[in-house]
Amino acid sequence: MPPDRPQSPPLRALRTEAKCPICGKPADAKYRPFCGKRCADIDLGRWLKGGYRVPTEETPDGEPLDGRDGAEGRSGQEG
Repeated sequence: MPPDRPQSPPLRALRTEAKCPICGKPADAKYRPFCGKRCADIDLGRWLKGGYRVPTEETPDGEPLDGRDGAEGRSGQEG
């Protein structure tokens, strides 16, 4: 740093009051990050119904959507 410039104090992180991600009200410590049980339950319902699902090109069992797994000629049976 050039000697002619005064040094500024180090930056500090400011804590802002957390807001409920569902309704925007101030968060309650008991249900953090939510404001209460109602908003916590709404969020849980969204998780259980797949509302926060990330779209993907894979099926749950790992096979590609087009049905090919790279093993042509195999029927899945021994013999």
